[in-house]
Amino acid sequence: MDWNVTARMDEPWVREYNEDRELTGWFLLDLSPSVDFGTADDERQKRAVLVDFVAVLARLLTRRGNRIGAMLYGGAADRTIPVAGTRRQVLRLIDAVMDDEPLDRAPMTDLGLLLMRACSVLKRRSLVFIVSDFISEPGWERPLHLLSRRHEVVAIRLIDPRETDLPDMGPVVLQDAETGEQMVVDTSDRGFRQRFAEAAERREAAIAAAFARAGVDALTLSTDDDLVRAIVAMAARRRRRRRVA
Repeated sequence: MDWNVTARMDEPWVREYNEDRELTGWFLLDLSPSVDFGTADDERQKRAVLVDFVAVLARLLTRRGNRIGAMLYGGAADRTIPVAGTRRQVLRLIDAVMDDEPLDRAPMTDLGLLLMRACSVLKRRSLVFIVSDFISEPGWERPLHLLSRRHEVVAIRLIDPRETDLPDMGPVVLQDAETGEQMVVDTSDRGFRQRFAEAAERREAAIAAAFARAGVDALTLSTDDDLVRAIVAMAARRRRRRRVA
């Protein structure tokens, strides 16, 4: 109630304040070797999807006056890019990813390290995008839960169709993207393809359950997806959820 205006106008006046809603956005980016995989028709890698997603979302956020930062995990070195709110910051983020040379092999990804680092570094409540294929050592679920208790977290899951559906291509050599270990398998074996699909289904279910337990939104982006359509669908889904809440 604004009592001075009420006294002058001889009727009740209520002053309304519009809270400054400047947002801080953080991108936690998994640049481990498994992200450099892709079998789509145009041989688009998961890293390319990551770059496109960050470019679009970073620009959308900074256009509205918000600040963004990033944490890079894997590749040549871990790196933190402090928050800033300019168009140049978007280019800085993209350059950092593009300059990170892919490695032929590396220790098994441990996303828990990235998430725990975010828990300790991010003090102000932020909108956090975790962009990863979530192929990792076990144990990242608890840090994810801790991060989501303080911040608004969105998990962006990068996938390729061949990670869940293995076609009949005869004998092929499969190589672990991170350890370099190789194995010869016969993809014409229907039983092998069935076991492969079942293992992939169990992995997908476990990751989805971890997201649900942590209470985070999740978006799956495939190397053959339409990125803009996927982002629009994600935004619409989040708006509906907020109306319900």
